[in-house]
Amino acid sequence: MLYWNDGGMNGWGIGLMTVSMLLFWALVIFGVVALVRHLGRTALHSPSAPVRPVAPPQRNPAEQLLAERLARGETDPDEYRTRPDILRGGGEPPVSG
Repeated sequence: MLYWNDGGMNGWGIGLMTVSMLLFWALVIFGVVALVRHLGRTALHSPSAPVRPVAPPQRNPAEQLLAERLARGETDPDEYRTRPDILRGGGEPPVSG
């Protein structure tokens, strides 16, 4: 003889099992998303986080040209150090002799 629904689940059991499984997976997904967002947020504020490069201050065009001439080897480092003061009007031009 067959025992219909003897010790098995009825409609309410299947419904509750479905709802509880959906809630379980929703909580798992929510937890993973919250953890990733939290770790991403703390990584931005930690002292070991990579720092975005800051643009160098804009130079005077004459100083920029002087730096380019030094890079090309057209001037020596001593001349490069003395010329910016002359360009800014704070020093005497070197006497060549």
